[in-house]
Amino acid sequence: MATLRLRRGHVQPVWTGHPWVYAQAVERLEGEAEAGDLVRVVDPSGNDLGAGFYSPKSAIVLRILTRRVGVDIDGAWFRDRLAQAGALRAKWGLPSDATTGYRLVHAEGDGLPGLIVDRLGDALSVQFLTLGMKLRSELIVKILVDVFSPNVVLDRTPIQIGALEGFSASRSVLHGNEGQPFRFRERGLAFEVPFDIGQKTGFYFDQRALRQRVEDLSRGQRVLDVCSFIGPFAMAAARGGATEVIAVDESNTALEVGAACARLNGLDGKIEFVRRDARKMLEEVASKSSSSGYDIVVVDPPRLAPTRAARDKALATYQSYAAAGCKATADGGTLVFCSCSAAIDLQLLTRALAQGAARVGADAMVLERVLQGTDHPVPAAFPEGLYLKALIATVSKR
Repeated sequence: MATLRLRRGHVQPVWTGHPWVYAQAVERLEGEAEAGDLVRVVDPSGNDLGAGFYSPKSAIVLRILTRRVGVDIDGAWFRDRLAQAGALRAKWGLPSDATTGYRLVHAEGDGLPGLIVDRLGDALSVQFLTLGMKLRSELIVKILVDVFSPNVVLDRTPIQIGALEGFSASRSVLHGNEGQPFRFRERGLAFEVPFDIGQKTGFYFDQRALRQRVEDLSRGQRVLDVCSFIGPFAMAAARGGATEVIAVDESNTALEVGAACARLNGLDGKIEFVRRDARKMLEEVASKSSSSGYDIVVVDPPRLAPTRAARDKALATYQSYAAAGCKATADGGTLVFCSCSAAIDLQLLTRALAQGAARVGADAMVLERVLQGTDHPVPAAFPEGLYLKALIATVSKR
């Protein structure tokens, strides 16, 4: 096994438990290794820090799989890790009669960096995010089928990730036959999502806890949900007793699927699905002299800062969303403001909300902060893993 020797001054995070080794932290590679090989990591004195799959073209050249050097990363190892991931979800009540859609494997959070698996009822949707995982995909899928007995396993690896890692990624069926849509339940709501829906693995399970809070707050309220995707927030609000619900997205497909899911849950006629740019919709609502704004406004934009380099530009966009969201919220109403960008921490998101509110003559008082659910675990030494943040704030007009 080849060895990556770290530079002095770059050891502490890895020693503490951070699973990533950045290219600038490496002093040298000792021995020969190809992309996807298992490579050992040591400190400048040669003390073992772990081992993981090698990605020489990436800014993250290695993601640590094990701290015990000498362990075989074979079928038995993968089976054990995947079974542990399933057992952790079972301990926290997943799956249940009410919820059959959830994240089954959350990469670093389950000691399997580079692997994402979502369970959508009887189907598994998988992403291989490193070449090392992709090279072992056949083995991983076989174990997933043996341990979790899905009818279908679908590869949803993003094409751009494959390009960065040096392999060809394409949506494909890895087990079973593609045909029926994903069918699953979340908190008792039924969803049917076609395999070819564009976003992520097919659904956003990380917002389950926030959808519950929106449902709790919606009785008797007028609710506007922008960047709605297929409308799970809108459906939560409608079931919670909202008097009016509007779901806004730019995708016709997402809106059509959302309308079908609303009918499936007996909520047809209770949600209006509108194709519109999110910020334009918010500004339109705010500009109507006859409108005093919505009682609850949910602003959950797509990931705007995939890297730290994109953070400054993303912050300006978040401020614009916050300003538009505050204008569209009734005086004394509730703004639900979200970010799924790891580079935007809770402090930065809160600052963007404050600055956006001030820009339109409003004050935002944060009452709750909601993070990703328990099926998206985060190692204590890995702050980047806490990517999802949401603020629930009362908006007061100055």
